Amino acid sequence: MRVFGSSGVRGVVNDDLTPGDATDVAAAAGTVWAAGGVDRVAVGRDTRRTGPMLVDSVASGLASVGVSVDRLGVVPTPGLQAYAEREAAPGLMVTASHNPPEYNGIKLVGADGVELPRERLEAIESRLLDETPHRVGWDRTGTSRRVDGAGRAYVDELLAAVDREAVADADLTVVVDPGHGAGAVTSPGFFRQLGCRVKTIHAQPDGHFPGRDPEPVEGNLGDLRRFVRATDADLGVAHDGDADRAIFVDERGDHVEGGAALAALAADALGEGDTVVSAVNASQRLVDVVTAAGADLSLTPIGSTYIVSRIRDLLATGESVPVAGEGNGGILFPDYRIARDGAYTAARFLELLARRGESASALAARYDDYVNVRRDVAYDSERQREAMLEAIERAAEESAAELDTTDGYRLDYGDGWALARPSGTEPVVRVYAEARSADRAADLADRLHDAVSGIRVD
Repeated sequence: MRVFGSSGVRGVVNDDLTPGDATDVAAAAGTVWAAGGVDRVAVGRDTRRTGPMLVDSVASGLASVGVSVDRLGVVPTPGLQAYAEREAAPGLMVTASHNPPEYNGIKLVGADGVELPRERLEAIESRLLDETPHRVGWDRTGTSRRVDGAGRAYVDELLAAVDREAVADADLTVVVDPGHGAGAVTSPGFFRQLGCRVKTIHAQPDGHFPGRDPEPVEGNLGDLRRFVRATDADLGVAHDGDADRAIFVDERGDHVEGGAALAALAADALGEGDTVVSAVNASQRLVDVVTAAGADLSLTPIGSTYIVSRIRDLLATGESVPVAGEGNGGILFPDYRIARDGAYTAARFLELLARRGESASALAARYDDYVNVRRDVAYDSERQREAMLEAIERAAEESAAELDTTDGYRLDYGDGWALARPSGTEPVVRVYAEARSADRAADLADRLHDAVSGIRVD
């Protein structure tokens, strides 16, 4: 089992993550929470086939340490976060987000609706690895109840937070692709109530994800692109498995690079002296927008946990952080909630289109000066992983590029950059590159990809 990584606990079910593991994680979290006076935790899940099994496991773990459980059923992660904040109760989400169907995982949320900071996760991890949970007597075990309506309440909060009139007046047609994930139960209805004409694809909740892989990357969105063209829609919106991310397709059926969408939303939100938080693989598009606005860019390791922690630190010192996130569609607007929210992100993008009266392709064209490449190289063992990282380090040291080791190895060549780092959620080393031309981006990616792709260990 992988203990808390960049986005919680994840693994292949019954291999890296068993029901017993889920029970242990929940019992450790419940023990730490109960020590702080918590007696109730909300539990939600995405649509994965193993979700009900693991919800039962975490509910048992929580009950065993005296914590009662509110079972929300299938709900997007931001829907669980909204419930946690509204009820002032911590939350536990059973989800593997964008990972393939065989994966599942656990995210932990505080009573403020925000992912737990690193220090709280470390306390829970310490309890999990070094101590035993505080099991209570049979007469003090927690209870479990089903809570209906968490998704509806979440949609109501979304509607109250966006400019419904502006979007409705723009008379937009939107194709929603929840990818059979948790967004299927909330996003289509939300966009209808927002005043859009809504078409859907892959909108039946199904934990096998038969229509497409849960990760909303360009290669998985061919059906959405074709459907947008066929229906003359103004925008396509794709979510990952737990709907905390949004990736867009423009009215021509073309993929909108996630970094371009983040840059457009940041340009709209930023003022002089503001700060944007992003990860070390931030696109130069975002750097350009931040520079033009007279704002600052604060970079973190990749992963929502690190971004959330940095936002909290900056806000605590009085900094203004109107927008944060990554080019994978996981964007945060801290004035709304310090949480990634795919539906809210899409609504902000629609507001932008409505106010400017322009197409998604025209908006994205302002930020299409760069080409991005991502390649994954799988490993089979920890020894192979270490050998791959050693090879990357050698390649980085031999390069003439400027090196940044905030998270992995980022090489800045002036006209482009490349980054190699081990994934925090899958057994792969990810290679990223960005440049002003496809050939140059591919060349930069090849340099690091070639360094690791042939690594084998006995």
